[in-house]
Amino acid sequence: MIKNKNSVIFMTLIFIVLIFLFIGCEEKESIPDKPAEISGLEFEERVPLQYANQFAIDRYSGGCSAIYAADGSKYLLVPESADIPEKSESQWKIIRTPVSDVYMAATAVMSSFDSIGAGRAIKFSGTKAENWYIEYAKNAMENGEMLYAGKYSEPDYEMLVSKNCPLAVESTMIEHTPEVKEKLEELGITVFIDYSSYEQHPLGRSEWVKVYGEMLGKQAEAENVFNEQANKFETIKNINTEKTVVFFYINQAGQAVTRKSGDYITKMITLAGGKNIFKNLGGEGTSAVTMEMEKFYATAKDADIIIYNSTIDGEVKSTNQLIEKNNLLADFKAVKEGNAWCTKNNFFQETMRTGDFISDLHSVFTETTDKNPPVFLYRLESGGNDELS
Repeated sequence: MIKNKNSVIFMTLIFIVLIFLFIGCEEKESIPDKPAEISGLEFEERVPLQYANQFAIDRYSGGCSAIYAADGSKYLLVPESADIPEKSESQWKIIRTPVSDVYMAATAVMSSFDSIGAGRAIKFSGTKAENWYIEYAKNAMENGEMLYAGKYSEPDYEMLVSKNCPLAVESTMIEHTPEVKEKLEELGITVFIDYSSYEQHPLGRSEWVKVYGEMLGKQAEAENVFNEQANKFETIKNINTEKTVVFFYINQAGQAVTRKSGDYITKMITLAGGKNIFKNLGGEGTSAVTMEMEKFYATAKDADIIIYNSTIDGEVKSTNQLIEKNNLLADFKAVKEGNAWCTKNNFFQETMRTGDFISDLHSVFTETTDKNPPVFLYRLESGGNDELS
């Protein structure tokens, strides 16, 4: 009897736990299907999205907008001249628009602001001048129009508060330092986390420009620059060149670092009509894999095209400079046939221009670079000097 009673109690507890788990999953629904009811505001439209699924924008009367982000955060954008709707401050993170004096700790987002002519809205940078490859940002810091306010994990709180910074735009790296996020919010600085890196389609990353267009009152400009990138992809999609490709760099230990199968670089190679010569190197949401050079060589030596990633190790200009990193590279098919390429230093900071990079890849794969010169890629010179020019 006691044994049966204990079994009933145990099963009841399991049932309760399952209910709470189910409820917890339901509560994590970050982007609702229906617009929220906001006191005093009338819903007007949900902004249509073509590729992105990590955010949503709902527009309301009075120039207000609601932004839902992938982490479950809800932001209510309210014009500076308007009253904040009743009870909203307890339910939403409030962002006054158009935004200004922003602390930009998410380097990749600078490209979105710059693309719609809104770089001046950023007053504080989490990146030093020498590490910027976006021309506007570099010049603004050198001219004193943009100030270095510490990296995302060590912001200059005193500077941000004394100069009335209202908004910090952060990458998902801020989740590794939750105490920083908490401190910023304690000081009255709203923290907005950019989840563009979680987008499954590479052009979804570029579509995040619509979020910042909403914050800046530049919705039309954001729509136009995104459409420009999307249209570049539309002209080449569904064209398969069968060219095999490897995207990599050599680290200080002499190992090759290439991209995994679920990575957005690999996806862009596929969208441009090529295919990564490495198969099944990890799943969705992964980025890079490191392997010993001999293992890398066994497969990558036969790739039709190799692309050297300059972001970590710096640009190389010639095949000689490439081979200096590892002599095995001299035997690569692409090196012998003149199909070794390198990314420009600004590539990873120009996330708004995903369509341009896909187009660049396509012109390389189809050997049409004379008609369509790449923006972010250049061919390595055969042989060449030992010194970078």
